[in-house]
Amino acid sequence: MPVNTKAVGKAYAPTHYAVGREKIKEYALAVGETNPIHLDVQAARQAGYADVVAPPMFAVVYSAPAVGPVLFDPEVELNFALMVHGGQEFKWGPLVVAGDEISTVASVKEIREEDGRGYYVFESVSTNQRGEEVARGTWTNIVRGV
Repeated sequence: MPVNTKAVGKAYAPTHYAVGREKIKEYALAVGETNPIHLDVQAARQAGYADVVAPPMFAVVYSAPAVGPVLFDPEVELNFALMVHGGQEFKWGPLVVAGDEISTVASVKEIREEDGRGYYVFESVSTNQRGEEVARGTWTNIVRGV
């Protein structure tokens, strides 16, 4: 059964995430980050930041909620039971710090069939309260046996 490409280009309603100091610290500790700008507000301020700085992959925390609805959209026709995570890439802009308000919009970038598998590529674009793009993510999911 071939993949359906009718959803390519579809964008979804934005999600919003208020970046908290404790969430940044918890994430940094969970991933073994030791740089004090991620853990100590005084160290971050001495380094010139307004508050603690989110590690780059904290982007998953504020952008993944925008991608969730794409995965389960009936128009995308992604068989979640046969899906595996194929890859993830981010391009970062200005650093995210505690107190930032992040809005993320997800869209369907590509749907294709290759070698009996479906490739579903989604994009997330996250901007802060100043309208600066802080992260652009590419989320590739593979569905076996299409």
